[in-house]
Amino acid sequence: MVRGKVLTGIICLVLQITLIGWIPAAIWAVLSLNNERAEKRTDKLIKAMRENQK
Repeated sequence: MVRGKVLTGIICLVLQITLIGWIPAAIWAVLSLNNERAEKRTDKLIKAMRENQK
């Protein structure tokens, strides 16, 4: 999944195609997915905190 970052996705794909680059690209993909999930959790917590303050 590119998640709106086309240039990042293309760079990741190029790294995966090369023999040496697929390991860092795989690590990068996992970290990117974890960061996206962390952002969603943070947004959900912020929304819940704002609703409780009302």
